[in-house]
Amino acid sequence: MPERFAAIVIGRNEGERLLRCLASLEGAMPLIYVDSGSTDGSREAARARGVEVVELDLTKPFTAARARNAGLERLRAIAPDAAFVQLVDGDCEIRSTWIETARSFLETRPEVAVVCGRRRERFPEATPYNAHCDREWDTPVGEARACGGDALMRVQALSEVGDYNPTLIAGEEPEMCVRLRKAGWKIWRIDAEMTWHDAAMTRFGQFWKRARRAGHAYAEGAYLHGAAPYHHNVAQTRRALLWGLYLPLALLLGALLLSPWILLGFLIYPVQILRLARKETARYGSLRTALEHAAFLTIGKLPEAIGICEFHLRRLTGKRAGIMEYK
Repeated sequence: MPERFAAIVIGRNEGERLLRCLASLEGAMPLIYVDSGSTDGSREAARARGVEVVELDLTKPFTAARARNAGLERLRAIAPDAAFVQLVDGDCEIRSTWIETARSFLETRPEVAVVCGRRRERFPEATPYNAHCDREWDTPVGEARACGGDALMRVQALSEVGDYNPTLIAGEEPEMCVRLRKAGWKIWRIDAEMTWHDAAMTRFGQFWKRARRAGHAYAEGAYLHGAAPYHHNVAQTRRALLWGLYLPLALLLGALLLSPWILLGFLIYPVQILRLARKETARYGSLRTALEHAAFLTIGKLPEAIGICEFHLRRLTGKRAGIMEYK
């Protein structure tokens, strides 16, 4: 008999996206929605569909990790025998065959704590930012270092590592996956369609803020788990600092102190874009797509570096970071 599964959805002001998400999880027992202060009627709409609703305390800072932990706490209270739980963001929709496929995988692989699949953008053609997100979701199949916000997880494994770190404003899933791997569990990505996602990014400012948040997550993850043998987020942090801080700062100082001709060194950025695009052309089958992807990767290092600096500044001053919502 297949193991029982539950689902936890987190969200804030997701509107119609939330309704599609909840509808796609029909069959989850229980189905829990954790709301982070919505003002668009999300809580009422979920309750009207018979969904168990958890409302986060408005006096405490919101984080996705805190919302997921609240859902897990409620799950253990009302369904202590649930073996698997599907975690999903409220702006996503579960694909029709995903739960059965993922559950079968976990049932036959007792060493695996988390299984994820292919998340796709619902409207990748709408904006280049959405298309960039869709390419980001396309990670290698097989044993993985981490998962994203959508995944089917083994409840027992989550309990062993104490669930998510509620203080993290981003990067909570990879951080938890480090702890799961330290405890001997495995993370796996299978070749299966998992969710539709709606990034709804239409402005460059949204892309910038999302990349800044990623930089903050890189820095905090490296601070927590950067030591050997895991080196969590160390490479990502170094690349962001090199291209987003050290190199531009060195060129500007050189131009100021030595010669303005040193500013020609900024040509290394378009050269880097061309280099990355050349590597990715075969993968995407289009030079234009490869150039677009390479440009976003390169430009994104600047806000990532800002996010890294923000984390360390706040760490040294003892100030807590607030959530960085890009939409």
